[in-house]
Amino acid sequence: MALVRKGSRRIVVDGTSYRWRLRGRPTYCQGLVWSPCTFAVEHTNTPGTTLVVITDQPHPSNWIGREAKPVLPSGVAAAVRLALREGWTPTAPGSSFHLDQSTGFTSSS
Repeated sequence: MALVRKGSRRIVVDGTSYRWRLRGRPTYCQGLVWSPCTFAVEHTNTPGTTLVVITDQPHPSNWIGREAKPVLPSGVAAAVRLALREGWTPTAPGSSFHLDQSTGFTSSS
C-alpha cells in the first residue's frame, strides 16, 4: 500500500530519498495509550514495500495526556538504517515490513 502524500515528509538517508508519515490523529487504541505510536516510511521514487515502525512512545496526540517524545527525523533515519540491515527492501513490491521498537512501552490499560 502506498503512503498518502498529504502530510508526508521527505528525508534523505545515506543518499537515498524516502517519505515518512505519522498519523496526525491517533487510532482509538493509540488515543487511549493501549498501543504505541507508529509511523510509515517508503522510497520516494520507487515505492514498493512500506516500512511500518512501531515506537516505544505513546502517540503525541493521545487523549489521556500521557507525555510523549516527538518522532524526529533522526529517529526516522535510525529506523530506516536498522530496517535495511534487517532485510527491508524498499523498492521491492510486497506487504509491509514491520520494525518493532516497542520494548519498554507501557500501556495505560
